[in-house]
Amino acid sequence: MATTNLNIRTDKDIKEKADRIFAELGLTMTTAVNMFLRTAIRENGIPFALKLDVPNKVTKEAIEEGRRIAEDSNVKSYYSIEELKEALEV
Repeated sequence: MATTNLNIRTDKDIKEKADRIFAELGLTMTTAVNMFLRTAIRENGIPFALKLDVPNKVTKEAIEEGRRIAEDSNVKSYYSIEELKEALEV
């Protein structure tokens, strides 16, 4: 297969952010662009969204709330399901 160079211009910040995401996914910029181009040809259009699993705002807030509760010495902790059931009178 013959190859050719593809020169594109993009904002430096965009390239750096994309490079970091692709690296986390185990890809190089070249591999990611080739994946996009091949899939665009196969799908005859913009083909897909490749994303990292990032919690949304609500999930992030819930995680932080859980951490605050876990570290708060004023919040009662339970060490077994039986202990929790007893406290809930279940």
